[in-house]
Amino acid sequence: MADDVTRVALVTGANRGIGSGVARMLATAGYVVAVASRVLEEGESVAESITADTGRHAFAVQLDVTDSTSVRSAVATVVARAGGLHVLVNNAGGHYDVGATPSTVGDHAALAALEVNLLGPWRLIREAVPHMRTSGWGRIVNVSSRSGSFEHTWSNAPAYGVSKAGLNMLTVQLANELAGSGILVNACCPGWVRTRMGGPDAERSPDEGADTPFWLATLDDDGPTGGFFGERSAIEW
Repeated sequence: MADDVTRVALVTGANRGIGSGVARMLATAGYVVAVASRVLEEGESVAESITADTGRHAFAVQLDVTDSTSVRSAVATVVARAGGLHVLVNNAGGHYDVGATPSTVGDHAALAALEVNLLGPWRLIREAVPHMRTSGWGRIVNVSSRSGSFEHTWSNAPAYGVSKAGLNMLTVQLANELAGSGILVNACCPGWVRTRMGGPDAERSPDEGADTPFWLATLDDDGPTGGFFGERSAIEW
């Protein structure tokens, strides 16, 4: 893709926390940014703030990652408004079933985690990849967790961990599929971040958590693909 083409990024769950930080960083770097959130008004507030503070263009789009119709509509809206889609940051996530155990977690918690943390990103990938193939350039960032790795996982949030392990596997398989296409696909762990899910005692600020997703979203063409990263360094799976 020509260097003078303005790249368009879609960041999910961008109405607060890590997603808001990634969206702001991308806008500052010159990307047109679609701020996606379930509640449109929350996304509009963030997009207006980004535009005012950075002088770059950001706009809001309503998105529920658990709803295939909403996903298709959101991606179509981004392409219609901005002329393409080059970066997808799958940041929206949740259903952190802390305190549960693998032998007792119920179907409802397991299915809810899979819907948001695995199937949601998968739906967006299906819609986004054709547009990236058209441009011959793309970056897909799946915001995951060390709990989704065999090396670092723990056992008191099983639905969350299993869903993130699935997201990590999806990252590897998609990277294999897209090898040589100009589309790089990576997963990352932002760390323990002071967000609504991480809580006020977490060790990292939202902007610190946003740094590695932003880095992966803006990789040079010779950057890695199919990897798992934290603090801009590879993490053992």
